[in-house]
Amino acid sequence: MRDYDEVTSFLGEWGLFQRLIFFLLSASIIPNGFNGMSIVFLAGTPEHRCRVPDSANLSSAWRNHSAPLRLQDGRQVPHNCRRYRLAAIANFSALGLEPGRDVDLEQLEQEDCLDGWEFSQDVYLSTIVTEWNLVCEDDWKAPLTVSLFFVGVLIGSFISGQLSDRNRNSWQVHSYYILYVRSVHILCNWLHAAATVRLLHQRLADAAAGADIAGAAVRSALVLQDLSSQKPQSHSILDLLRTRNIRMVTIMSIILWMTIAVGYFGLSLDTPNLHGDAYVNCFLSAVVEVPAYVLAWLLLRHLPRRYSMATALFLGGSVLLFVQLVPPDLYYLSTILVMVGKFGVTAAFSMVYVYTAELYPTVVRNMGVGISSMASRLGSILSPYFIYLGAYDRFLPYILMGSLTILTAILTLFLPESFGIPLPDTIDQMLRVKGIKYRQTPSHTRMLKDDEESPTVLKSTAF
Repeated sequence: MRDYDEVTSFLGEWGLFQRLIFFLLSASIIPNGFNGMSIVFLAGTPEHRCRVPDSANLSSAWRNHSAPLRLQDGRQVPHNCRRYRLAAIANFSALGLEPGRDVDLEQLEQEDCLDGWEFSQDVYLSTIVTEWNLVCEDDWKAPLTVSLFFVGVLIGSFISGQLSDRNRNSWQVHSYYILYVRSVHILCNWLHAAATVRLLHQRLADAAAGADIAGAAVRSALVLQDLSSQKPQSHSILDLLRTRNIRMVTIMSIILWMTIAVGYFGLSLDTPNLHGDAYVNCFLSAVVEVPAYVLAWLLLRHLPRRYSMATALFLGGSVLLFVQLVPPDLYYLSTILVMVGKFGVTAAFSMVYVYTAELYPTVVRNMGVGISSMASRLGSILSPYFIYLGAYDRFLPYILMGSLTILTAILTLFLPESFGIPLPDTIDQMLRVKGIKYRQTPSHTRMLKDDEESPTVLKSTAF
């Protein structure tokens, strides 16, 4: 039975059809940009301090000194979650005593923010943090909320996938799917049918030139029957664990995708915490992705996959580890290093889609990429907790993300190289993971012989 690539080979490897499908499918991701990283601002934590109620009889001096000072980034700032005991400072204010001159503030008793908090509106007018008071003792709820946001993305993707699979002709499928994805699907099916008819016509024409029209008609009918009657062998998700080799590829892919997602979403969520304007930092974080995608495209076209991925991950992880060595006054240098780290992680994130698809055979390629993509969703769910650790040590998130990224770069070197190699169709044809002993099976031997007899490659990883 001839496969889809052989039937549609007359279209070329990168012709008008491929460009049309590519740009149509690429355009479908644009709406995600409007809400994908919106949680960065929706869950922003503005500057805050303990509220002093208007009913408290305090002078302006005591109101300004109602919160104790703490050391942050080398300077003294008011504490976010503590204040001096309100009854004591109200008594001092009534006696006309001045804070710091007549009263030693370090000797005063402190208490929690019993009357709530005052939030600065210099950057954010309102966020879920200010609406729900997700600070101080409840600050752990902020990363939990962000994680639930990404859980919703994961569940929403699963539900939409199930609806699109089971209700393709139903009104329950949203109009976007009907008008867009279905049109692409119909176009592919129509071109597939057209390619089949064209192949049969070509067979008849070739046979007519040899005065064997009747025999060609019979052979063409047999080919048509073969194309329509043959059913592909069914495969399940358990096939991703069938052999030792594909099991190792699956495990390594899950680790790779999850770690890259932790770095990518972690750095994206941390941009408001960088020095300077939060909106400018997020803009720079988005702009740096453009050259990262261009670099990833060039690397995929000309260089091996393993070394390209490992280099991008080494770059991203190394600069993140160097952030802790930057002096506090060189905050612009810290921002540049973070952006370079985002550049490397983004380049790796864009390449891993192609690399993973090339590692899996045709029979389980969709399931392999799907499982890996789900692992990246789990990484995005975990990423807010990496940023939350910055409350204890500002550089701890960078140390963890940088270390994991470098370890993943080393792990990538053990994956098989797929650059310029024909895509595997069966599990036995998969490239072997480095370090795994492999004994050739009869099916793999037959595949090698077939390749020797037919040097024409219809499916190749070369762009």
